[in-house]
Amino acid sequence: MGCCRSSLRTVTLSEKKPPGRVAGALPPHRPSLSLNQLQARAPSAAAAGREVPAVKEFSLEELRAATGGFAPENIVSESGEKAPNFVYKGRLEATRRAIAVKKFTKMAWPDVKQFAEEARGVGKLRHCRMANLIGYCCDGDERLLVAEFMPNDTLAKHLFHWENQTLEWAMRLRVAYYIAEALEYCSNEGRPLYHDLNSYRVLFDENGDPRLSCFGLMKNSRDGKSYSTNLAYTPPEYLRNGRVTSESIIYSYGTILLDLLSGKRIPPSRACDMIKGNNLQVLMDSHLEGNYPTEEATTMVDLVSQCLQYEPRDRPNTKKLVSVLEPMQIKSEVPSYEMLGIPKHEEEAPPTPPPQPQHPLSAMGEACSRMDLTAIHQILVNTHYRDDEGTNELSFQEWTQQMRDMLEARKRGDFAFRDKDFKAAIDCYTQFVDVGTMVSPTVFARRSLCHLMSDQPDAALRDAMQAQCVYPDWPTAFYMQAVALSKLNMQSDAMDMLNEASQLEEKRQKNTKP
Repeated sequence: MGCCRSSLRTVTLSEKKPPGRVAGALPPHRPSLSLNQLQARAPSAAAAGREVPAVKEFSLEELRAATGGFAPENIVSESGEKAPNFVYKGRLEATRRAIAVKKFTKMAWPDVKQFAEEARGVGKLRHCRMANLIGYCCDGDERLLVAEFMPNDTLAKHLFHWENQTLEWAMRLRVAYYIAEALEYCSNEGRPLYHDLNSYRVLFDENGDPRLSCFGLMKNSRDGKSYSTNLAYTPPEYLRNGRVTSESIIYSYGTILLDLLSGKRIPPSRACDMIKGNNLQVLMDSHLEGNYPTEEATTMVDLVSQCLQYEPRDRPNTKKLVSVLEPMQIKSEVPSYEMLGIPKHEEEAPPTPPPQPQHPLSAMGEACSRMDLTAIHQILVNTHYRDDEGTNELSFQEWTQQMRDMLEARKRGDFAFRDKDFKAAIDCYTQFVDVGTMVSPTVFARRSLCHLMSDQPDAALRDAMQAQCVYPDWPTAFYMQAVALSKLNMQSDAMDMLNEASQLEEKRQKNTKP
């Protein structure tokens, strides 16, 4: 039973600090910029290299930092009713690579192992016609995917919501061909199923070339049965049995071809009626103003009719799609950005490798230089309060109930810090600091790390600077500033702090030698 058939033709040493130093302005012999001054010196971001990295598992902290804490203004798409999800634009701090982060609802993927395996499988695919998957994140209930970011909108935007110019015919043919190539590659690599293929899944890269989003290669929900497009555009067999098959993908691809031809959303059933009636002019996008060869339009219409066949077995495969569309790519020498009417993408110089410290680094220095927050945490736990010796001299009269309460707050903070409950540690350490009877550089250093673990580099930098106020020659205070500055993308200042800390450690070692 055919849906339609056209009669047209075929397509971190310890040293005691002199007592008496109280928190206040930084020592005059070692001036320090204010946080605002430091931020004003932050360098502009360099572009990441063009190579697609191997898929990796990201931490939630990395992705939260990259997207500004999943800020609403960074949402680039929001879709799905049965399995709603958001896609955020972001930029990785280490490489400055632009990324797209898809954040699923908490229950969309309850099985962590299944999600990770699926993501690693999709991450093996690498093709120039795809917005490739470069990572994923499984943290508690969070499930996120990370892909290359495509800056020039979706096919749906260019077809249905254009502002400057409509897509010319040759560009529409290029979109059809490139997406067919992407589907054929996926099929050949054993990944023929694509969930909810539509014009919103076709993205345009920095050069204006169309790419197929990798997100559709992942199931939309735990059983893969979610199909969030309007039922009028859903393959008939999916309505019957709720299963997506490789033939279903061809049907969905046919709806993309239909969008390309008409420039609007036409239900497949209605389009079939138009094709049966040989009403080509009514089907074609009037904004093209007839600027297309009739023979090519006829071939495309016939290809649409084949893809939209009611019986899955009657639809062409991806190889057939490519073979029909390839001969029609007659403007291959014209770059896509030109046809889209967007500025030419200029390749930016790769990021300059960060300068290296001038002195050998201790274990704490090494951990800070590589931004290893877990290692820094372990070093601070092991060092305990050894470096606070001599920073406070208290009389017997000072051991009041308030003092006991303050030390109890610090003790609770230490337990939380050890157990990596960083939010609770911040609250307890803040109670200790706010009383003000004792000053502890170690507390400031520990709270600084807690802020870093909570994606609060500004607060982390302030605490590290306070640790330096209490203990001006303490390397750890400088090391923690270095990490916070690096998190704020101020690499030159971070390196200055690393070098300062390593010089203080070297001086310490010389003073402790017999």
